[in-house]
Amino acid sequence: MRIGNDLVAQIRRNPILPYLLILPTGIFVLMFTAWPTLLAFYQSFFRQRMNIAKFREPTFIGLGNYSQLFTDDRFLLVIKNTLLYVLITAPISIVLGFLFALLVNRRIKGIGFARLAFFQPTILPMVSAATIWMFFFTPDYGLWNQALRLLGYRGPQNWAGNPHLALIAIMIVTIWKNSGYYMIFYLAGLQNLPTDVYEAAVLDGASGWQMLWRITFPLLRRTTLFVSTIAFIGAFQMVDHIFVLTSGGPSRASTVLLYYLWQMRFENQDIGQSAAITMILIGFLLIFTVSNFLLSERKEESYA
Repeated sequence: MRIGNDLVAQIRRNPILPYLLILPTGIFVLMFTAWPTLLAFYQSFFRQRMNIAKFREPTFIGLGNYSQLFTDDRFLLVIKNTLLYVLITAPISIVLGFLFALLVNRRIKGIGFARLAFFQPTILPMVSAATIWMFFFTPDYGLWNQALRLLGYRGPQNWAGNPHLALIAIMIVTIWKNSGYYMIFYLAGLQNLPTDVYEAAVLDGASGWQMLWRITFPLLRRTTLFVSTIAFIGAFQMVDHIFVLTSGGPSRASTVLLYYLWQMRFENQDIGQSAAITMILIGFLLIFTVSNFLLSERKEESYA
C-alpha cells in the first residue's frame, strides 16, 4: 500500500512520468507494428516485382493488386483453406483445452503427471512437432494409419500427400499442439473459482451439468474471451508445420494465407501483392478479434 502511495506521489510531482514509463513499449510498437503496417498499406497500391526487370520500380495501380487477388481462383482457394483451418482448429482446441482442464482439476495422487502429459506437446517447437507427425502420417507403417486400421479404417494412407486429407492432417497437428496450452489457462481459471458457490449449489440439489452450465461457464467467460482471442489469432499465424508436412500442397490443398504470403514475397518476389495479402490478413484478424469482443460483451450483459 505504501509503495502505491509513493508512486501516486511521484506521478503528481512529475506528470510526465507515466509517459516515460510507456515510452519503450510505444517505440517498440511504432517500429515493429505500426510502421510495417502503414508501409504494407502504402505498398499494396503499387505494382512491384523484384524478379522482373521492368517491374522493379513501383508503379501506382490503385486497387489493382486487390482486384487481381480476388479474381484469382488460387487465392480464393487459399482464403477457403484459411477459414476452414481457423474455424475448425480454434474451437476444437478451445473445447479440448477446457475438457482437459476439467479432467485434471482434481486433487488425486499422480495428477501432476496427467497435467504434464496434456501440456507436453505445447513445449515442443512446431517444427519438431510437425517432424514427429510426419513419421506418424507415413503411409503403410506410420503409427497414425496403424491406429486407424485397428478402428476399421481402410481409406487413403498418404494423408499429407492426399489433396482431400492434407488440410485435415495439418489441423490434427495444430489441435494436438495447442489444446494443452489452452488447458493451462482454463485450469488456472478453475482453480480460482469460489468454492462457496458450488457448495451452495450442491445444497440446492444442482446436478453436475447444471453447475457446469450455470456456474462454471459464466464465471470463466473472461478466461474464454482471452483464450478464444489468442486461439483465433494464433490460427491465422500458424505456418511452421505446413513447411515440414506438405509445403502447401498438393495442388495448394493445404496452403493458408500466411504461407501464401511467404510464397508471394520470397518466392515470387511480388512486393505489391504480398503487401495486399498482408492487409487482407490484418483485416481478418481485426474482424475476428472485434467480433469476439462484441459477442463476449453481449454474453456478459445477458449473464448480468
